Amino acid sequence: MKVLVTGNLGYIGTVLTPKLLARGHSVSGLDSDLFSECTFTGEIEPVPMIGRDVRDFVEDPNAVELLRGFDAIIHLAGLSNDPLGDYRPELTQEINAAASISLAKLAKAAGVGRFVFASSCSNYGASTDSFIAENGVFNPVTPYGVSKVEVEQAVAPLADDTFSPTFLRASTAYGVSPRLRFDLVVNNLTAWAFTTGEVHLKSDGSPWRPIVHVDDIALAYVATIEAPREDVHLQAFNVGQTSENYQIREIAEIVRDVVPGSRVGFAEGAGPDVRNYRVDCNYISRKLHNFKPQWTCRRGVEQLLEAYQSAGITLNEFEGEKFKRIAHVRSLISRGELSSDMRRIEVDALAG
Repeated sequence: MKVLVTGNLGYIGTVLTPKLLARGHSVSGLDSDLFSECTFTGEIEPVPMIGRDVRDFVEDPNAVELLRGFDAIIHLAGLSNDPLGDYRPELTQEINAAASISLAKLAKAAGVGRFVFASSCSNYGASTDSFIAENGVFNPVTPYGVSKVEVEQAVAPLADDTFSPTFLRASTAYGVSPRLRFDLVVNNLTAWAFTTGEVHLKSDGSPWRPIVHVDDIALAYVATIEAPREDVHLQAFNVGQTSENYQIREIAEIVRDVVPGSRVGFAEGAGPDVRNYRVDCNYISRKLHNFKPQWTCRRGVEQLLEAYQSAGITLNEFEGEKFKRIAHVRSLISRGELSSDMRRIEVDALAG
């Protein structure tokens, strides 16, 4: 299958791309590579690239022709977390919502048969302690979550006999990736424990959160594009395992148990977090027979600890501009390499 992966140079994309290639798929990427200076470990798999911001790509008069011939698009590209989303909420709407909807329409016009969208369990936002299945009520509480809901609601009506969208609502990701993110709860708590001896909680630890390893997220995408069309057409899937729902304090306790000599501590003023949801992931296990998640929280913390030990990561590094997405974006803007709307400023443009 010929597959275009948008956001192939990001946290999930750098894990997914090698898995697709190993399965014999032909992969191309679309990414502006904002985080080219932020590789944590390993190599980035080279593939043919469209080096563009997705907003600019969808405005290209030749976009349909550039998409023609692809069998599937896996659309990961977007602002990836709440701090980036809160930085300028209108950019989250522009990048994550409007550009994604435009890309889906272009894909349909180009005859791309499958469109797999990186949605999120953030769609459920502020919920009760009951498990939420895919038919649960949306209640997003951040610009990021709102953008994901908008795309699902706009792209679903495009489905027909020739265009098949699928929405993968990933649980909160964690685990080692070449483009590691330290703003994810398991990655962050493990890094704090390793570098300071304290599992540093910034909330009271009471909210529920489903978590899923980045390897398992990548496996879900592979399983989706390889599944029979009728199994995934116009479907939404909660990605993860029902058993991998934890209260944040439970994750902290696992980290404490794995990282020698660490203890659980709370930031000053730590209080409740309005984001609270538990998700039921049984549907994906019934429908996608090739999706067999391998990771648990404890195994993931052990993997992260080993990677941090190998890299000798320090507190200043993981809390600094290289590995903190919003800090890196602000740095690029201050250096004149990125505009305030997060577009690359080319050297030639600066010179001219």
